[in-house]
Amino acid sequence: MDRSWMNLPRVNADYRNGVEYFLNLAFANASQENMILCPCKKCANVNWHFREVVHEHLVIFGFVPGYRKWTFHGELTSRTASSTSNPPFHYNSHHGSSREDDMEGMLRDAFNMHDYHQSVREDCDIGVTDFTEMRRSGCDEEPNGEASKFYNLLNEMNEPLYEGSKYSKLSFCIRLFHLKCLGGWTGNSFTQLLELLTEIFPFAKIPQSGKDMKKMINDLGLGYEKIHSCPNDCMLYWGDRKNQESCHVCGKSRWTNGDTENVSEDEVATRARKKPIKILRYFPLIPRLQRLFMSSKTAESMRWHHDGRTDDGLLRHPTDSLAWKTLDQKFPSFAGDPRNVRLGLASDGFNPFKIMSTSYSTWPVILVPYNLPPWICMKQSSFILSMIIPGEKGPGNDIDIYMQPLIEELKQLWVGVETYDVLKKENFNLRAALLWTINDFPAYANLSGWSTKGRYACPCCATQTCSKWLYNGKKFSYMGHRRWLDENHRFRYEKDLFDGTEEFRKAPEQTIGSDILSMLKHIKFTYGKTTQPPNPRSKKKTKEVYDRELEQLSDDDSDEEDDPNEAELWKKRSIFFKLPY
Repeated sequence: MDRSWMNLPRVNADYRNGVEYFLNLAFANASQENMILCPCKKCANVNWHFREVVHEHLVIFGFVPGYRKWTFHGELTSRTASSTSNPPFHYNSHHGSSREDDMEGMLRDAFNMHDYHQSVREDCDIGVTDFTEMRRSGCDEEPNGEASKFYNLLNEMNEPLYEGSKYSKLSFCIRLFHLKCLGGWTGNSFTQLLELLTEIFPFAKIPQSGKDMKKMINDLGLGYEKIHSCPNDCMLYWGDRKNQESCHVCGKSRWTNGDTENVSEDEVATRARKKPIKILRYFPLIPRLQRLFMSSKTAESMRWHHDGRTDDGLLRHPTDSLAWKTLDQKFPSFAGDPRNVRLGLASDGFNPFKIMSTSYSTWPVILVPYNLPPWICMKQSSFILSMIIPGEKGPGNDIDIYMQPLIEELKQLWVGVETYDVLKKENFNLRAALLWTINDFPAYANLSGWSTKGRYACPCCATQTCSKWLYNGKKFSYMGHRRWLDENHRFRYEKDLFDGTEEFRKAPEQTIGSDILSMLKHIKFTYGKTTQPPNPRSKKKTKEVYDRELEQLSDDDSDEEDDPNEAELWKKRSIFFKLPY
């Protein structure tokens, strides 16, 4: 259909008629609870609204630029339309029954594989969906091991639980495993249930044990790694220290059973049945990035920042940021392939129990792939959960201990990992880089190592931070912002409007990463809560104590000494400095 009416003025009758046509199509095919995603410039296919609101937005703001294929509103692309006439996997056509669940849709959403089966047929010009036949038919290049494993698993597991069943083997396993998690069943009781079901229904394809079922789910990439950690955040039982029984820093036992000094052979043999005190849940990053290139739809979106972006000098996407451009200039080989991924890292603590009086802090670490278009990359479905750091207390500066597995993967991704691109039907060297972190000010201190409290709280100004102690408020106030004004700006000379002084200083120069790294070369920091100097809560201060502290602060403000050694103000050397870039 001709979409030229979308470029007409919004007061034009043809534009209004086109909006009505769009609304009729969208509400007929993509409405949920009488609402659709609003494609106006303001909402950008993120917010759900009723018909009247969407109509008003499209008349006032117009469509989001470039939205010509109404894929969010039920319009079928050529691939989707052809797959509708020749569905690759539909149980009603093969087994005479209909599926009550949408397990295939759930998998496609989880792995961003909405166009997989049809893209395989179009890419290889064959009418099959079995990957083995696809290889025999002579495609351009075979996928690598990870991609081949993923495609084969989809074909093998998308089979009925038994002849005429409404459930597939995969959907049965996921539903049953979900019940296990909700009910808190033990592993032994779950295995006993599977054994009973196998005896009652011998003709059904039921896994023999809970371990087999977990393996099936993990092979699909839905699993995570459990890494034991010291309860005092001193170390991870990971890598070379995987088999240690106790922390080599504080001596705390790994298990809830107590210390492991002078353990017997029988006790060592039962180690697997012990319960660890603290467990880090880590979700490997590399296979999740590889999955983005196994679907022709997401593989194309991962190139949007290079192929589909409007480069007009305006800041409308992270691609236009200074950090992105600086990375491209320093590492042209990395910038040469638009498929290389740029990531942002966000982390903060929250209380999962929703009870403010309960002291508990869990820290998730989330990664954001910025290659995607802006209306996709900031959606919750595009976020990549990297790890969940358990409570009860937040990790503080010891968060670097838990970041070790992620940093190792990021170092490996900087060199590159072999990945299959279904769009170009070739294997390529996928690389990724971390651009920045997203956090509040306290979390910034934990991740960077710079203390964001006290006289020199600003991480950019560092020792040139302009701070003043408020005697009545008993806290610091950060002034000196007039230093960034033009030299002849009138505010520089307005005493009464500010702190009673004229400002003649220039803006401080920001310390660059290489200078910080050289400053921290000899810094010593030992991780763990028990290794830090004690900070006991003192009793309520008397007036004499306050007067002495205020006098000391006053003397500090009046002194005209040189700035303190900046290296002494760093609490640690951040683990991010281990990244080669």
